[in-house]
Formats: sequence, C-alpha cells, structure tokens
Amino acid sequence: MSAVPSAPSESSGCPELGSNRYDALDAPALRTLLAQRDQQLAEQGAALQAWTHAVSHDLRAPLRHITSFGPLVCELLQEAPGLDAATRQEALDFLSTMDQSARRMGRMFDGLLQLARIARAPFTPQAVDLGALVHEVREALEPRCEGRVLQWQVDGPWPAVQGDPALLRQLLTELLGNALKFTRGREPAQITVDGAHGADGRFTLRVQDNGVGFDPARAQALFGIFQRLHRESEFDGVGCGLAAVRAIAQRHGGSVSAQAAPGAGCTVSVCWSAGML
Repeated sequence: MSAVPSAPSESSGCPELGSNRYDALDAPALRTLLAQRDQQLAEQGAALQAWTHAVSHDLRAPLRHITSFGPLVCELLQEAPGLDAATRQEALDFLSTMDQSARRMGRMFDGLLQLARIARAPFTPQAVDLGALVHEVREALEPRCEGRVLQWQVDGPWPAVQGDPALLRQLLTELLGNALKFTRGREPAQITVDGAHGADGRFTLRVQDNGVGFDPARAQALFGIFQRLHRESEFDGVGCGLAAVRAIAQRHGGSVSAQAAPGAGCTVSVCWSAGML
C-alpha cells in the first residue's frame, strides 16, 4: 500500500491556496488516510468518555464532602466554647462562602457535562415543525413566568426547516430561558421568536427581547464557556447556556451571533443550512 503523501511545501510546486489537497491522492492513500482519521476519532471519543466519567463521579466526590461536612462544622461552631460572637460569625461566613463556591462548582460541572453530551449526542437531521417546537418549549417554561407580565410574539409564519429535533429543542430552551431571565424586572417583558430562509439558502432563527442587554463590544465572549456579562448577584447561572447554543449550532454546521446594547435588549441569531439532509 502506498504511503500517504505529506503536505507539499511552497517550494515543491504545491497547488494554489484553496485547491483540494486531496486531489493528488490515489485510492489506497485515501483509504489509509480515512483509517487514520477513524482511529483519531475513536481515540478522541474514548478520551471524551473518560473525561465525562471523571467529571460525573471522581471530581464530584470532594464537592460532596464540602457540602456535606460544612453544616456539621457550622453546628460545632455554634456550640464551641470560648468564641466571641464576632469571631463565631466570621467563621460561619467563611463556611457559607465555601458552601456557595462548592455548589457553584457543581453547577459548572453540570454545564461541562451538558456540552459533552451535545458533542456525543446522536445527530439525526430531519424535517422539523419549528413553530410547534417553539410552543412546546414556551409551555415548558411557563412555571418561570408566574407573576410576570409577558408579551410573546411567536406565531410565525414558520417555514419548514431541517435539523435534529432533540438538539433544537435544547437550543430553544436555552434561548427562551435566557430571554426570560434577562427581562426580569421589565413591565412588560417582550420576547419575539421568528425565523426565515435567506437568499443564501440558510435558515436564521432569531430570539429578541427587551431585557438588560449588554456591551456590544463583548458580544463574542458571550458564547464562551463560563463567560458572564452580568454579576451572579443580578442574574443566576454559571455561563454555560449560550455555550450550549453555540455547540448545537456547530453540530448543524451553523453559527450564532448576538446584537445588543446596555438597557436596550438583545437579539440572538442562529443560522444553519436549510438543506442539511
């Protein structure tokens, strides 16, 4: 079997940039290359599986110890003789901070596991009734809407789209959940969900709200893991939701972007190819 040729250097008369560098390979060389790629993918999958197991089990054990033994230490402090009130309260505050940080790390582990599951989930693109999916997700989020004044615009019209139904449901859950979170305090909160096919053959899904918005100069950081543009004291979460949205968009061969201004709301757009199948 012939060896796989190495990438030609500029001095060897290589094709111009943009040409297909696989054109010069014969069938045996292509089979060898494919076998190597399959092996690499298998190794990467095994590494991801081992990492997921470590996060799910091994790394959680120390956190369980912290959150379990913390309250016991608090009880001992309450009963400890010889401590003045100020010292006891300071020690209790330290323990409270430790407990909050441990629980936050647990939520961060949950976010990492969510991203790992998105990467490993079966991908089965098919025709999706996106309008029906939007309404399903909205109904599932109803408990978060209690006591709030909300104006939804989600009635379409909705064109037919191609995508993985389970992943798109998760994407919509993250986007609509974010819109609900960051419109807290708005009276009324306004959330619009729509979508359309573009002239380039791609479908764009948009979720727009009138929430707190953010500095547009930081828009690219919004989709990174653990990236937050607001203090946790203002809005809960660890910064994994939009990272999951980006991962799902990438599974569809698409992209995600956001436009916003401080105090003027946010629009998140997810684009992917209409002809995936």
